[in-house]
Amino acid sequence: MIDADSHLARVTARVPPPVEAVNGRGDWVDAERALGTRLPDDYKRLVETYGRGDFWGALCLCTPFGADNPVRLEANLLEDFGPMRERWPEDYPHPFFPEPGGLLTWAVTDSGAQLCWLTEGSPESWPVVIWSRDADYERFDGGVAAFLDGWTSGRISSELLHHEPQLAPWFDAAIERDHIYLKLDEGVLPYTERLRILREALAPTADRGADEYNGTRQDHFVVTGTGWELTYETAYGHQLRVAFPPADSEAARQAVLAALDRMGCAVRSLHTVHGASSWSLGPARSA
Repeated sequence: MIDADSHLARVTARVPPPVEAVNGRGDWVDAERALGTRLPDDYKRLVETYGRGDFWGALCLCTPFGADNPVRLEANLLEDFGPMRERWPEDYPHPFFPEPGGLLTWAVTDSGAQLCWLTEGSPESWPVVIWSRDADYERFDGGVAAFLDGWTSGRISSELLHHEPQLAPWFDAAIERDHIYLKLDEGVLPYTERLRILREALAPTADRGADEYNGTRQDHFVVTGTGWELTYETAYGHQLRVAFPPADSEAARQAVLAALDRMGCAVRSLHTVHGASSWSLGPARSA
């Protein structure tokens, strides 16, 4: 028998859940009636614990709740891919739910891969099948909780989930965020020292990856206590990108401007990319 409780306990210990699970609560009876099938218990607990969002920057969890949910749990594979299967049946070896034993998507990736259940037998025994638009398939027995436990621990690897294996796994809840871009003067300190000061001023922080190309650089990290997401870079000019919940606007403004002052980097211009936050470029006030 699959010990889903132990798998979920290890996942939550390894990957801290959000304070609030976005689109994580609702009527499971109605959701199962709408789908036409009972759902695995480990998936239900996963949704109630984490809600909508992404694991390790790779796997976006679908949930059946929320009127504005863009990744709603729905049985739509037959409608979306049935016509293509008729033309190229060799690329689609599995049926699509509600066909008997068909695939039912429970998570998606930004590269177009789908994480599905193969709905054979009891829901508690449904295996996980990952398939990509290139007709590549991977199967993992044991259910959703067992898969996430193995994947986030490194015991299970997948060629179709493109994440940051050198970084500790994380979960980003799909909360509304405002996005601010700050164009910066260069300052006198080298980039690596400026980055160190920035991370130290906003600590505690956690890595979300880095990129280097033709002498330019991007460093992505999150402020773990608040969920603020930042990218410090020279790839598109010397700038800092900040994303935060709208309610944190003033706290983020003060913290970021104080950090930039310590870095010796004056703000040349500010651009709101998404959201309604209005930041002034005056000095940060003491908390």
